[in-house]
Amino acid sequence: MIRFLDALARPLLHRLDPEGAHRLTLAALARLPLPPSRSSDLRLEMKAFGLEFPNPIGLAAGFDKNAEVVDPVLRLRFGFTEIGTVTPRPQRGNPRPRVFRLAADEAVINRLGFPSEGHATVHERLLLRRAKPGIIGVNLGANKDSEDRVGDYVRGIEAFADVASYFTINVSSPNTPGLRDLQQASVLDDLLARVLDARDRAAESFRGRPVLLKIAPDLSLEELDAIVSVARNRRIDGLIVSNTTVSRPASLRDETKREAGGLSGRPLFDLSTRMLAAAYLRVENQFPLVGVGGIDRAETAFAKIEAGATLLQLYTALVYRGPQLVAEIERGLLRLLDAKRYACLAEAVGSRAADWV
Repeated sequence: MIRFLDALARPLLHRLDPEGAHRLTLAALARLPLPPSRSSDLRLEMKAFGLEFPNPIGLAAGFDKNAEVVDPVLRLRFGFTEIGTVTPRPQRGNPRPRVFRLAADEAVINRLGFPSEGHATVHERLLLRRAKPGIIGVNLGANKDSEDRVGDYVRGIEAFADVASYFTINVSSPNTPGLRDLQQASVLDDLLARVLDARDRAAESFRGRPVLLKIAPDLSLEELDAIVSVARNRRIDGLIVSNTTVSRPASLRDETKREAGGLSGRPLFDLSTRMLAAAYLRVENQFPLVGVGGIDRAETAFAKIEAGATLLQLYTALVYRGPQLVAEIERGLLRLLDAKRYACLAEAVGSRAADWV
């Protein structure tokens, strides 16, 4: 049924501007009578930072910014979902137009700038479905005009400690001026210290939530070394590799490539996977990694696993492949496990990281 509806809707959605199509998609997901999600094959189960994931495929932040369709997303067979980026106070983000399809490249450029309904509204939505199953990450950001951006992340931990399965500290979006400066080692060390202290204080009332750091794919290896050193010293729970890129690969064909913003989708695959493998070798199994960027079929998903990812996230590929993609990747991963003679997906994690670097 999902495949049939997608075949009808996708050509119409692509005639709309990207943000209009996105709003229509959210409205449809909220109203469609989706069937309950079936259990995944046990060989695809993953354990990471104290949580058990039915399969490793997650929806990346950016799709469900304000936690409007958490349960419909999980019924699309995602093993987990990440909402946000959420900022303390509501903000509109950058002026439109700010999202651009690169259809010839199966990519998207966005310069959204964290449009958000704010902590209070998003928390209320998550509170209403707290008794339901499902792993839900909360991606935290800072307001553009904030005078204390580190404090904004601390406030996010405090606001969502009772409803989040885990937290993502997003300091790698290219669309908020100066935000990526928070990846600098001295600033990052202070940020993580304050965030983890807030998490530990909240754990006195609620179970301690894992804290993950999301990094850019455009880092130099020296910058990556510094970030991993800080992350290991502070004992964070995981690293998400990676956010969108400000680079423009020479392979891009669509004229829209000249727009400013972060590039996601198929062209990001090689860059983000090399960064993932480099991070995996530096982390030395101290915490798990989440691989993001260019996953559009089972083969690219499996490559991320072999490069060092325990979990995966995707978003842009849904624009071009539709919601049935998750089930297709699941089936394809099982075929690849058989072909490569792995007993389970966890056995493949990092098996080709050195090749990628």
